[in-house]
Amino acid sequence: MTTINLTTKIKASKQTVFDASRNIDIHQQSASKSNEKAIAGVTSGLINLNETVTWKGKHFGFYLTHKSRITKMNLHDYFVDEMERGKFKSFKHEHFFEEENGFTIMKDKLQYETPFGISGELFDILFLEKHLTQFLLERNKTLKEVCEI
Repeated sequence: MTTINLTTKIKASKQTVFDASRNIDIHQQSASKSNEKAIAGVTSGLINLNETVTWKGKHFGFYLTHKSRITKMNLHDYFVDEMERGKFKSFKHEHFFEEENGFTIMKDKLQYETPFGISGELFDILFLEKHLTQFLLERNKTLKEVCEI
């Protein structure tokens, strides 16, 4: 299992950052490089507890779909999205939010497993972990830009 941990400091209220983080439209904006679109479930606006979204985007030259469900949510503090269907063996993204001196400290903890045994592990080491880290960094950059207006 691979774990990616990121921390982003955003000059905005925790509620603003929390809501932006679960906003489907903002996610699509941040994922424009992979032409990622919400194609089923919640396809616009805010996603909430027990709701799903299915994404379709181009990664590594292939159009892939990924269905996630919001499995846990504590308003403005924490939420979790977990894969229900997709190319990973498992995929869990935890989102944490803390407010400090007019800033929100947003923390991402992404844990995933690749299929295909040693081949999947090698692909992860060579390409996937870096790709997912860059994907999250781009997402967080967009969130920061949107929230700090």
